[in-house]
Amino acid sequence: MKNKNKEFLEETLQRIGSYGEANPELMEAFSNVHRIGTQSGALSTKHKALIALGISISVKCDGCIAMHTTEALQNDASTDELVETIGTAIYMGGGPSVVFGAKAYEMLKEFDKNK
Repeated sequence: MKNKNKEFLEETLQRIGSYGEANPELMEAFSNVHRIGTQSGALSTKHKALIALGISISVKCDGCIAMHTTEALQNDASTDELVETIGTAIYMGGGPSVVFGAKAYEMLKEFDKNK
């Protein structure tokens, strides 16, 4: 059970891929939104991934937390940056964000070891 979050991420991506086969036009459009929304501009891709992680914690989306934690790490976010992002989401979201922030931290620890 060491890599439960990594397995969860892989299962989530497989489900999304399966849905994409059923509704390719919509998922292609969403992929374009993601690509455009994560491009570096005034904010770097890393900073956008950190913002997306904070929002993911606030809206309580496990799959989003897994994807944006991984995305932030892939874009060279440090552990400290991720921990502060989780802390900011907790500050803004109160008790429920503590629970999902702790989940994000667990995923960070697992994914960071598996880079």
